[in-house]
Amino acid sequence: MTILVTGATGNTGRHVVAELLREGYSVRALTRDPQRAAALLPVGAEMVAGTHTQPGTLDTALDGVTGLHITVTAGMAEAGPELVRRAVAAGVERITILWGGYVGPAETAVAESGVAWTRLEPQEFMSNALTWRESIRAEGRVREPFDLPSAVVHEGDLGAVAALALTGEGHAGRAYNLNGPAALTTSARVDILSTALGREIAFEQIGGEAAIARLVGEGVSRGDAEYVVGWHSDPPAAAQIPDGTVERLLGRPARTFADWVTEHKDLF
Repeated sequence: MTILVTGATGNTGRHVVAELLREGYSVRALTRDPQRAAALLPVGAEMVAGTHTQPGTLDTALDGVTGLHITVTAGMAEAGPELVRRAVAAGVERITILWGGYVGPAETAVAESGVAWTRLEPQEFMSNALTWRESIRAEGRVREPFDLPSAVVHEGDLGAVAALALTGEGHAGRAYNLNGPAALTTSARVDILSTALGREIAFEQIGGEAAIARLVGEGVSRGDAEYVVGWHSDPPAAAQIPDGTVERLLGRPARTFADWVTEHKDLF
């Protein structure tokens, strides 16, 4: 069984690759830069050049593949359905798709593909805290517009669920809400970071418009920035209430934000 992982060096894709390799599966890692990817991913993955937003170039990457992991990114409205069509024509039998926050064209195409599929619906990743690195280093401060609870999920847990769905039974046709074991406000996460780093980190609330402007300044489109800030202004219940799906699927507790901080504190 050969599984193609798109976005293989991304925030979640690399965890999917690692979990599949750990379980002994053949993994093909799709990446724009195979040389760079080889230095980032575990030994054993086959690097293939390409991007899932240009499915017409992926015939070689899909050759002999029976499982496919798709991460929905910008540009997938048209590319996503085409990728799914090509994957099914190439003989792919199972697809997992990491949604883009809602059921769009790519997610719909997967659900209507006629092959076994599983949709992964994380709400907010623990790794979003990495966006705080520069302000923590420079000022010992985190600035965000809201201080609402969110049951952030460890991206490694998502990788483990994706690997399970791609290789195990009983997951076809399922959409899994994936969140962490505790609902933590932004300030609570900052406090956990502060304790782990051994230095005080202040939390400062800023206005929503300031948060949108910051994202636009980082290259995010105005529409996407408004969507992100709007989501954080009123997170859905699925983001705020731990539902135990990760623990139920993996047979172990979901990893905590404190676990994540221990793994990543050197980055701060």
